[in-house]
Amino acid sequence: MKHFKPYNKTEILSHTHLRKFETKLGECVNACNEKISFEKNISHTKASYIIIGIPEDIGVKANLGKGGADSCWFPFLNAFLNIQSNDFFTGENVMIAGHFDFNDIKNIISINASTGDEKIAAYRHAVITIDNEVEELIKIITYHKRIPIIIGGGHNNAYPAIKGAAKGLHKAELLQLAQINCINLDAHVDYRPMEGRHSGNAFRYADEDGYLNKYCAIGVHENYLQQNVWTDILNNPFIDCITYEDIFIHEKRNFIQAIAHATGFTEDNYTGIELDLDSIENVLSSALSPCGITTLHARQFINFVATDCKVAYVHICEGATALENGDENNTTGKLISYLVSDFIKARQGSIN
Repeated sequence: MKHFKPYNKTEILSHTHLRKFETKLGECVNACNEKISFEKNISHTKASYIIIGIPEDIGVKANLGKGGADSCWFPFLNAFLNIQSNDFFTGENVMIAGHFDFNDIKNIISINASTGDEKIAAYRHAVITIDNEVEELIKIITYHKRIPIIIGGGHNNAYPAIKGAAKGLHKAELLQLAQINCINLDAHVDYRPMEGRHSGNAFRYADEDGYLNKYCAIGVHENYLQQNVWTDILNNPFIDCITYEDIFIHEKRNFIQAIAHATGFTEDNYTGIELDLDSIENVLSSALSPCGITTLHARQFINFVATDCKVAYVHICEGATALENGDENNTTGKLISYLVSDFIKARQGSIN
């Protein structure tokens, strides 16, 4: 994991705005001890939730998308570490482990790839490197029975999250099949063909490679569901899809009922929780949409699955504070901070 940058307490406090008579989350969360290995840090920590950042947009560009998914990790970190530590959420059960930095790969591609086709091929090849490193990190965290919370980057990182969690959890429990389930709140199913790795086919690769058992996508926009992908879904009893239109236009079931259906469909195994921020109306992302769920819906989703699933990991992706085309929105990091704190508070509330 040569691209992973672990955080010590000094690094965390550098993002924390200290104030007299108040205690911020950054003062209470756990950090890495650089004198021991990452695995020893995970095995020794008292934290149950390990937060890692993947600020990269290589997978999005490999999917012909707009760059910018690398921009929300530090805004999230600044927002999250400055939450008040109080009776609702103290922060002591959380570790801010660090983030991946793949800028060297991105720079090499920008220098050496001259044509559009060369860049696409190079980005798709680079995603494999990202896959391998992210998988290894998630495997270590889940092996030691901690829950990874993965922030930033493209939806390509769902594949190594699923693969790493399947290997880590099932090796720990000595089960033969290394598979987990997944629930994805997303405007897209990200089940495109295996044409080379990118942000649009993570679940196809996870399925074909045998690490994904059941998959349920919620809030998918019918206008952006490819017919060949839809046909594959209809012919696969282990994949379910509840469209945005079925929930909000045709009202076949309400939003909470859709989530309950997904948690019931996946209840037989550990389940990865995916939230693509392009599912939320007007949230800055590579596929920003004027039509989608509200931020309240997203928080309700996170709160529901936190207590109704056997959670393998949480992955909040595709968000941006700045896109390559110049669009900016500085609130994305704070929104992710709400979602992460909602998840942990819901889990702690269910335990207590």
